Amino acid sequence: MATNLSLLDRQDQQLDDYRFEPRIVEHGTVISIGDGVMWIDGLPSAGMEEMLRTDDGSLGLVYMLSENRIGAMILEETPGLRAGIGASLTGRRLTLPTGDELLGRVVDPLGVPLDGGPVPECPDIRLLDRLSPQITERGFVNKPLYTGNKIADTMIPIGHGQRQLLIGDNGTGKTTFALDAVLHQAGRDVCCVYVLIGQKRSTVAQVIETLRTSGALAYTTVVVAEASARPGLKYLAPFAGCAIAEHWMETGRRTLIVYDDLSTHAQIYRELSLLLRRPPGREAYPGDVFYLHARLLERSTCLSAEKGGGSMTALAVVETQQDEIAAYIPTNLISITDGQVYFDHKLFASGILPAIDVPRSVSRIGGQAQHPAIKRESARMKLDYLQFLELEVFSHFGSKLEAGIQARLTKGRLLRQILKQDAQSPLSPKAQLAWTVAFNEKFLDGRDQDAVNAAISALSVAADTSSLTLDSPREDWVTQIRRWLP
Repeated sequence: MATNLSLLDRQDQQLDDYRFEPRIVEHGTVISIGDGVMWIDGLPSAGMEEMLRTDDGSLGLVYMLSENRIGAMILEETPGLRAGIGASLTGRRLTLPTGDELLGRVVDPLGVPLDGGPVPECPDIRLLDRLSPQITERGFVNKPLYTGNKIADTMIPIGHGQRQLLIGDNGTGKTTFALDAVLHQAGRDVCCVYVLIGQKRSTVAQVIETLRTSGALAYTTVVVAEASARPGLKYLAPFAGCAIAEHWMETGRRTLIVYDDLSTHAQIYRELSLLLRRPPGREAYPGDVFYLHARLLERSTCLSAEKGGGSMTALAVVETQQDEIAAYIPTNLISITDGQVYFDHKLFASGILPAIDVPRSVSRIGGQAQHPAIKRESARMKLDYLQFLELEVFSHFGSKLEAGIQARLTKGRLLRQILKQDAQSPLSPKAQLAWTVAFNEKFLDGRDQDAVNAAISALSVAADTSSLTLDSPREDWVTQIRRWLP
């Protein structure tokens, strides 16, 4: 009864506030539709990225303004959408509900569930595309984000708030690396967002199933715009995932977001730009394609303590063609991000997995967040590995080698064997420190391949159950490792 009375009170108030006066409302007309875009005539006050509705209920996003008409991406389309139908502006920009209610869910870039569950009731509504935090609001990257990968956590470290590029040809293990990084965040109080842009449905299903079977879906939101989706939805997918992660970052939490992949996103942007008749530039990409990804990736950062201390770490996937890292989009992203993990197809073909090319990979700021103990051990190890890779080239000539050079080659081949790692088998930080100390102390020398693998497994189990910490004295680690090794 109280609810009905309050409803009547609101209706009476609306009647009291009503004023009979002329109102000017713009009403346009759809003049053409095709390939995921539509052109509208008669909306002179339309603004960029403003939402519009057609009379049949379809939803569009204004993205091209010309003298006589406007172009819009089609986001929602009804069977009744056709040329000649009316259209009107909504006066709103595109927003997305965000919050913990999205954890464990699979949604499209508009927040519509794709997993068959109910529509999430999220209290926070935020813009998909917004300005990145100001310089004064940012903090320093000083906490490590562990991926569980032997090479990344030791030689190419990543910190919370860093933007790291995963670059390489198709089928070299970039998605596997990103998935393993998400799986390794279990129990680390990190909220994850995985964005799939223009991927095949089979790939989407495989990623979701991997997250579900491993239990990682509980702390992950999957944003999907598959290959059959409208171009406008594929364009908005990374911005939607970024908005979801931003909510957790601004509430003081740590987040990890994966963009899989931004080369496809750039191609979608080129397609939409050409359809909307924007001037093409290099390789037919529009002139602002650099700004497209810069404004997206700059939103990933580590906030200062005054702003809550939250962080958003971005793993951006980009695909190359025939190892051409100097192509237009890869070079753009390399200049935007804080480093890259390079995946080489030759290493993949030779069975060296993960196929990470250490000399061509770099982390520009991750070392500042690396734990001192792991940093100390990996510095010695990386130098040995880089020297081995140079010497191995000359060893192929078949000339007789000095004993010192032969010893370096033997040590390098041992390290390459240790660095091999199966998918979905991440190592904890303590396990990483254990095997690096064992290698530097030459405890693994003289063992064959099977014995090395067995020793690494034994060290991982023992280190995880040990009372030692990363801050324990190195002498204590050396003493315990002697006892743990078979």
